[in-house]
Amino acid sequence: MSELTRAQIRDLMGEVMKAQGKTLPADDAADLREIGFRSLDFSELALRVEDEIGDELNFDAPGLRQIAKVGDVLDFIEQLQSA
Repeated sequence: MSELTRAQIRDLMGEVMKAQGKTLPADDAADLREIGFRSLDFSELALRVEDEIGDELNFDAPGLRQIAKVGDVLDFIEQLQSA
């Protein structure tokens, strides 16, 4: 299993948003609600990461509730890869 870098995760997140006609801002402090990144988008991103690393990510709902900013998504997925 090979882990993705933060930049690679960010690129995948950008692809998910681009598919919906949205743009991922450069600022990791951007609020997810303001940029239109929803829980379904997070699921899509998680699936793409799983495809890339060839392994399943195990995450729980309480951890997801803490996610509010772009950087939170990136941090969360980085941590999941090394769990």
